[in-house]
Amino acid sequence: MMQTMAPTSAMMAQTRDLDLVIRHVLAGLGHGIHAGRERGAGVEFSEYRAYAPGDEWRRVDWKLLARADRYFIREAERDSHVAVWLWLDATASMAEPSRDINGIDKLWFARTVLACVAAIAQRQGDAFGLVICSDGKVEFTPATRGPRQLQRVLAQLNKAQPLGGLPASEVLKAHLHFARSPSVIFAASDFLDWPSPLSEALQRLRRMHHDVRLLTLRTQAEMDASFRTGSAYRDPERSTGLHRLTGVDRASYRAQSRAHFDGVVRACRQSDIVQREACIEQPVVEVLRCWLRAAGGSGR
Repeated sequence: MMQTMAPTSAMMAQTRDLDLVIRHVLAGLGHGIHAGRERGAGVEFSEYRAYAPGDEWRRVDWKLLARADRYFIREAERDSHVAVWLWLDATASMAEPSRDINGIDKLWFARTVLACVAAIAQRQGDAFGLVICSDGKVEFTPATRGPRQLQRVLAQLNKAQPLGGLPASEVLKAHLHFARSPSVIFAASDFLDWPSPLSEALQRLRRMHHDVRLLTLRTQAEMDASFRTGSAYRDPERSTGLHRLTGVDRASYRAQSRAHFDGVVRACRQSDIVQREACIEQPVVEVLRCWLRAAGGSGR
């Protein structure tokens, strides 16, 4: 499966046009984040939007098609009180690349998945916002609705660069007031640091009764320790020296890595946080479908 999908992922990685990537991914998806806003007879008309792959044909405005010669969807909706928040870890470790697919790294994958969640939220009529952690700072795009908000969020995702470490615990704790209304929080990170200021903030949000869903990203090489023997590695978030992986190191690496991520899984279960682990070489649509289906409890 991975080999047959790799060319598609590689082609997606060559474009900076997140709109194009979103259309490709969502065409293979079949559902949204939650029930969202109610649609149908007896609800108030909101706006027209361009037809997108996956939309139901019965919602096309055929009269407008005759005038404009383009397909438009008529949105009729009632407010949902749920806000969707996208949380991107853009620290230096997220620059880790795939050894199998050129052009793909953890940040690319996280950015792409969160962009798709934003597009789904926009289609559902939900308010959605963005949190980016990078270089010791936290940057917010306030939650609101509509196509313009989607373009704002995509622009910020595109600008994100993998720099530095996470913000301090006090910084993140002081900003958690952003999630005032009931929220679904999608956080994408490699979670190499756990516990960390990020994990503490997400656990605190769960205690505030928000629906928190984590996506733990790893490369195939990280998962099976298939790094070349003798390859050099430097921790991008710390000023430590150069490390070289030997054959003896490999078994120890596997054991320590598995112990660490098993600890992440246990901590999420204890906090009633949904957690999914994904390899960045997997097809984005498969990972996204699994993440969106997750509800209540946690697992891998």
